[in-house]
Amino acid sequence: MDREPGIRPRQSLGRRLDVVARRSFPVATTALLLLLTAGPLELPAQAQLQCAMVLGCVFFWSLFRPASMPPASVFALGLLADLLGFAPVGVSVLTLLITHGIAFHSRRVLARQGFLLVWMAFLGIAAGAAALQWGLISLLTFRLLPVGPAIFQAILSAGLYPPLAVLLTRSHVTLAEPARA
Repeated sequence: MDREPGIRPRQSLGRRLDVVARRSFPVATTALLLLLTAGPLELPAQAQLQCAMVLGCVFFWSLFRPASMPPASVFALGLLADLLGFAPVGVSVLTLLITHGIAFHSRRVLARQGFLLVWMAFLGIAAGAAALQWGLISLLTFRLLPVGPAIFQAILSAGLYPPLAVLLTRSHVTLAEPARA
């Protein structure tokens, strides 16, 4: 039943495009960040930075806007990360899908909490994601890799999340809200 009964005009093409753009904003910006961090920036930890950015974005949007970050999009982002990065194909896909699942299923509790508790939850997810990636890459290459890069990736992800969350929260409130279209 309609909340506001009455005759309404048909939505214009511009309004429909605006709604689609706002709904696709989380996936599009995450893909753009992936492409930007895959470029020849010559940063010392560029591969870990790429993993940290995409992990933080998927966690944030899966927690606060799960309709705009469906599992199919997370799969595509993971595949893009694997193709642009140095990991075997499937490692980022599995890691991001597990991150999405954890964030999605814990959103009823975490979305109501303050930033500190959400960040603590992300710390655990970042450590688990780094350990999972290290284990999968070690398993797929048939050799035990050094643990240092995985620890560095977890620390980088944890340290990068607060400034990333500020930017994503700002865009969540202003740009990406489909109801404001």
